[in-house]
Amino acid sequence: MSQTVTDTVRNGVDTATMFATLDAIKAQPEIAQFRFRATNTWIDGAHNRSTIKGFYAACAEDTSRTEAFTLDAGEPAILLGTDTGPNPAEFLLHALAACVTTSLVYSAAARGVRLTSVSSTLEGDLDVQGAMGVNTEDYRNGFERIRMTVTIAGDAPPEKLRQVVERGRDRSVVFDSVTNGVPVDLEVVTA
Repeated sequence: MSQTVTDTVRNGVDTATMFATLDAIKAQPEIAQFRFRATNTWIDGAHNRSTIKGFYAACAEDTSRTEAFTLDAGEPAILLGTDTGPNPAEFLLHALAACVTTSLVYSAAARGVRLTSVSSTLEGDLDVQGAMGVNTEDYRNGFERIRMTVTIAGDAPPEKLRQVVERGRDRSVVFDSVTNGVPVDLEVVTA
């Protein structure tokens, strides 16, 4: 039994389950529809907190998480905050790094590549004149450019490792959302 486990778990990913999931999606595409949720509450000043727990997956509400995740956000003092957490732009960089990393790890596992290390460094350039309402004509509210460097090592030649990273980028939900944009519907409820 331990030999089977060793053969099917690569980079911490159960490849037998991964391939079974892919087969199930091909046979029943409607199970691929997911809806993730986050609830955010303002605390004080720039401090706010998001709670993430339930989501919809495989044609049903998922109840596998017994505890909610909480994420505190804020701003540094130079942006009128008190450092109660990373600012939202930093969370975006984290989400991008985490999603590309997860996707490339899954890709490596599917291709039989054992990884020994993966790390990434991200930098995003932002001129806050737009977001602060100082100059909305010449400056956008969001990042002007994001640079991401992935350092990867494993039991494959450099070209295959590059392909694994490219596949991770190509399959990343967050990379796609950031680079292609996503329509966001905003509804306001007053109390």
